[in-house]
Amino acid sequence: MKILFFCPRWGSENLPWDIFFKKVKDAGYDGVEMGFPATLTSEERSIIIKGLKQYNLSFIGQHWQTVDQDFHTHLRVYEENLLSLVSGSPLFINSQTGKDHFTMDQNLQLIKLADEISSKAGIHIIHETHRGKWSFAAHITKAYLEQNQEIRITLDISHWCNVAETYLEDQPEAVELAINHTDHLHARIGHTEGPQVPDPSDPLWSDALQHHLGWWDRVIELKRQQGSPVFTITPEFGAPPYTTLLPGSHHPIASQWDINVHMMEMLRARYLKHNTHQC
Repeated sequence: MKILFFCPRWGSENLPWDIFFKKVKDAGYDGVEMGFPATLTSEERSIIIKGLKQYNLSFIGQHWQTVDQDFHTHLRVYEENLLSLVSGSPLFINSQTGKDHFTMDQNLQLIKLADEISSKAGIHIIHETHRGKWSFAAHITKAYLEQNQEIRITLDISHWCNVAETYLEDQPEAVELAINHTDHLHARIGHTEGPQVPDPSDPLWSDALQHHLGWWDRVIELKRQQGSPVFTITPEFGAPPYTTLLPGSHHPIASQWDINVHMMEMLRARYLKHNTHQC
């Protein structure tokens, strides 16, 4: 199974597209995970599509923008945002969907809409586990996956550690069900009091690292057993306020870019070694 690594645009929005794409390619990524909002001008769209082709980078569409509190407005704007992403012809779309305070029926309506758009466009749409969304906690996500067994997810389990204030030792059924519904990974390491450790290479956070590696290993092994030819991972340590800022200077305590490259290189070596061992 080939594993492809994607670089988040998040945190590099200040870089011109050409410089960003070159930096991504030079770092060894296979593609970019990013938004493709309806507010882009035709010139910006052209620059992005041309840059992806020039640097031979794949594109995962990322949706996070729909935040409207009124459900009917939310539904309409959600559709507009997904259709804009579809127009960019991504490999697939990863969507932060719904609201934690919407009813299950309302969130399922949004998921149904995504399924309809996916079917018409021929582009897979999956839903990210994320605080503030329908999938904000392990036990809540379990209820949705039991209700609708067709839902496929991006597993960002760092959020669930934060929400539950545990490494989910007491929710093995929910974690296992989520792993079985996972089609993409966000490789960020959370802990019991936050969605992101300051530096995953610091031994202080080795316990958190090992928990996440264990979950990710199970996803990769399952995909191999299922005969998946390709699997995708986005190292997604975030920009401030995910990255802590030093008091006074307000400088980040660690480089988001360097951490994500470190995560990519660590996981590529880990799973390449696993592949070699299996052969």
